[in-house]
Amino acid sequence: MAMEIIKVPDLGDAGDVEVIEIPVSVGQAVEENDSLLVLESDKAAMEIPAPMAGVVKSIAVNLGDQVTTGAEILTLEITAETEAAANETPTEAAASTPARAKPETAQASAVPIQEQSGTVQEQASADTAAEIIEIAIPDIGTDDEVEVIEIHVKPGDSIAEDDPLLTLESDKAAMEVPAPRTGAVEAVLVEIGAQVKMGSPILRLSVEQGRSVPEAPEPAAAAEPEPEKTAASAPVAPAVDTPAPPPAAAANARANVYAGPAVRKLARELGVDLSLVEGSGARGRVVKEDVQEFVKINLGRPAPAAAPSAVPDVDFSRFGEVEQASRSKLAKVTAANMHRSWNTVPHVTQFEDADVTGLEEFRAGLKPEAERRNLKLTPLPFLLKACAQTLKEFPQFNVALHSTGEYVIQKKYVHIGIAVATEAGLLVPVIRDVDRKNIWQLAEQVAEVSAKARDRKLAPEDMQGACFTISSLGAIGGTGFVPIVNAPEVAILGVARTAIKPVWRDGEFVPRTMLPLTLTYDHRAVNGVDGGRFVARLAALLNDIRRLLL
Repeated sequence: MAMEIIKVPDLGDAGDVEVIEIPVSVGQAVEENDSLLVLESDKAAMEIPAPMAGVVKSIAVNLGDQVTTGAEILTLEITAETEAAANETPTEAAASTPARAKPETAQASAVPIQEQSGTVQEQASADTAAEIIEIAIPDIGTDDEVEVIEIHVKPGDSIAEDDPLLTLESDKAAMEVPAPRTGAVEAVLVEIGAQVKMGSPILRLSVEQGRSVPEAPEPAAAAEPEPEKTAASAPVAPAVDTPAPPPAAAANARANVYAGPAVRKLARELGVDLSLVEGSGARGRVVKEDVQEFVKINLGRPAPAAAPSAVPDVDFSRFGEVEQASRSKLAKVTAANMHRSWNTVPHVTQFEDADVTGLEEFRAGLKPEAERRNLKLTPLPFLLKACAQTLKEFPQFNVALHSTGEYVIQKKYVHIGIAVATEAGLLVPVIRDVDRKNIWQLAEQVAEVSAKARDRKLAPEDMQGACFTISSLGAIGGTGFVPIVNAPEVAILGVARTAIKPVWRDGEFVPRTMLPLTLTYDHRAVNGVDGGRFVARLAALLNDIRRLLL
């Protein structure tokens, strides 16, 4: 049996980090991906997984130690089967899967792509100047699998750096994977409809030797919970349709669970939602025993009866010619989330008409300057600014309900989502720090994110972190509508088309430009009095935009 020294992998910019947990002991047998160590930096906690199966022979660190990249963690006695697999010849490996380099240490997760996947094949001919590298899915902001919906290249194509290779679609949005290098496509390793995730190989590329190779994304160890993710369609709830989550649970509940790779794998195999499992490890970490105990407790419980379908399926072909058209993932998720939000959030709606005659005159006067700036100045930047000011004056609208209902999370920032209509459906990019930006900055950012949404170029982080959402029909039409709260936010503003109406002023009717506003809010977090005051204050700000300077 061989001894393998396991070391701390590449920690990136982090210097010394603290050992906060050692889940193994001397003599303990571990499987590949079992947690060996838990480290904590000033930014996150991370687990060091076992790169192979074996038995722990010695541990070189203690709780509270400060370690850095390359520091020795422990010595692992690898099993005969593991040793044989690690020493498998390239010929034998090629018979089944691409050859993998023997994992010397846990640092294998941080080596360049071609070394990590073992697919760099230097040409046998001495006079050739090309090498074959394997391109993998980069960090896409989630550990979940996403679907390949479009492939832009084929074997034999010559591509330049940053050319699109394929398009992925998650529950939130579509995103393109760009080429990290210039070269020729040797083989495409995925098909349309395939489910992939960060690190999945997608194609082999022939590139010139001597160029630097981008590093592969590091596997996602158990880190601190990610920020909440807003829905990618407005106005709907977050994109996870779990049977029994708390009403205000975030869409990425599973991703927010503190658990290592081996525990997540076990949970997937057993069909366990980790967000429902209470962790017994240090700092609430979920360990294998917690998952097994959860299964044992729930094994004998009867499954909840499925809710009857509200509308039965009908054979419409009896009445004439029909065609069955598949719905996109975005459309299906939107439908499920709208239904879930409507059923779980007690909605209350306030209606108000804002007199925007002065605002429209002011906006028209800014048209020449907008043209010089190459901007289209719509009413939306003014709405964003007015909503930001109102959210600061009524902080009870800038909260998220905790799943227990015991408290709320008060947000100190003002990020506002705006609904953008695209061919794929409604997407909600987020404008950050609206309260700190002027009208021109907001107009520029609205134009930028709207274009990215229509071109399906929005990244997941572009649609995360909103405190409040504006869904505007603008010039589309209609005199008003009731939007659905985009949980975990607690309020959303619906804006309809302006209309000139007679308004009684100083003993006579005068024509004024009126903007219909609809404020929908979660009655668990906001009461009716505050809802009325919020929309009245918002209308007052829009009526006289000079108030925004006060």
